[in-house]
Amino acid sequence: MELFYYLVFGALAGVVAALELGKSGKDRVATSPVFNSFKNNYILVYSLMMSGDWLQGPYVYYLYQQYGFDKGDIGRLFIAGFGSSMLFGTIVGSLADKQGRKRACITYCISYILSCITKHSPEYKILMIGRVLGGIATSLLFSAFESWLVAEHNKRGFDPQWLSITFSKAIFLGNGLVAIVAGLFANFLADNMGFGPVAPFDAAACFLAIGMAIILSSWGENYGDSSDNKDLMTQFKMAAKAIASDEKIALLGAIQSLFEGSMYTFVFLWTPALSPNEEDIPHGFIFATFMLSSMLGSSVASRLLARKLKVEGYMQIVFSISAFTLFLPVVTNFLVPPSSEKGGSISFGGCLQLLGFCTFESCVGIFWPSIMKMRSQYIPEEARSTIMNFFRIPLNLFVCVVLYNVNAFPITVMFGMCSIFLFMAAILQRRLMVVSDLHRSTKAVEMTAEDEPLNP
Repeated sequence: MELFYYLVFGALAGVVAALELGKSGKDRVATSPVFNSFKNNYILVYSLMMSGDWLQGPYVYYLYQQYGFDKGDIGRLFIAGFGSSMLFGTIVGSLADKQGRKRACITYCISYILSCITKHSPEYKILMIGRVLGGIATSLLFSAFESWLVAEHNKRGFDPQWLSITFSKAIFLGNGLVAIVAGLFANFLADNMGFGPVAPFDAAACFLAIGMAIILSSWGENYGDSSDNKDLMTQFKMAAKAIASDEKIALLGAIQSLFEGSMYTFVFLWTPALSPNEEDIPHGFIFATFMLSSMLGSSVASRLLARKLKVEGYMQIVFSISAFTLFLPVVTNFLVPPSSEKGGSISFGGCLQLLGFCTFESCVGIFWPSIMKMRSQYIPEEARSTIMNFFRIPLNLFVCVVLYNVNAFPITVMFGMCSIFLFMAAILQRRLMVVSDLHRSTKAVEMTAEDEPLNP
């Protein structure tokens, strides 16, 4: 493996270590022992849940290939996963608000464990059922756990500012360190130990079962609106009305869909971008480098949030940088002549793109705790899970369209489209800040007007 990869990984590791070890008093928030215990419990569960997700990633495509399915068959399996998340996600989100977020988290564990079990079968229909279950589980992973955390945090009377600490640490560990370790562990089980590509899925099921046991034994239940007179359709109408009547919620949903849609598209594009002529690149090591970049971003986000910087302000810069990094493949395609030789090592243009992609992953690391912070501020508690899954409908629809047409457009067109979406997210983020500031100033004026009669 070339020295370049080690240099990039080592540089990122050094920066992450320096940021974490060099935190000053301004970067740390004084909390209570009770909160720390609550936070650590959630982070442990979240890390176990994410390990169950990350363990499956490196080998799912390879497993389908081993069962003899071609690219078209595998593409339809992936579309089934995103499609089921789009179709059923809103329903399970509403049920989480009404029936309880703890129950929804347990449902996630059961659904994903069943999905893992289906990987033992080479039957296409069984694998399709597994993808549908996995899509439902993904919707719950990105809505029910956060909804439970926000509600439980507020119910226990903790400082709202402390919520950012939990978000940042959960992303730093669950979406960074755990992802790296899970990738290495999956490789160890499947290749080094010789258990084959289905072994990581069995390990994922074990981690999910452990997490479910902790949830059952230590988590309390909380709800959005559990009143008996509100059925599923009423929940949908309430969530749709909240989005339509509050520009801040609508903007937040659009921003999330634009960024995450670009992010998931990037997942399918980075490999052909770095090896357009079938260059020999270390996929696992590059994946670990991306996750380290995400850890760097979450570490930066924890500092920004601890210093109480306005999320709506700095995220405009993050989206703008993201737009530039995903436009880099378009630029390098014109400025750096592509090699015509098949195989070999990564090209100079590929090296430039890899640095840009690492920057993009750092932006992803900043995005997650920051979008969680904004969701906790703007989304009403009574329909939190429902609204969050409403946000995922255009996201999943976009990814399904991209997957279906992935061979219809040149890769530079796809990256250019993602760059435009991210630039649009930056513009909408600017609009969200303006609307939010206007709302706060109007509220302050109203409060002042109410106080004036009391203070003649």
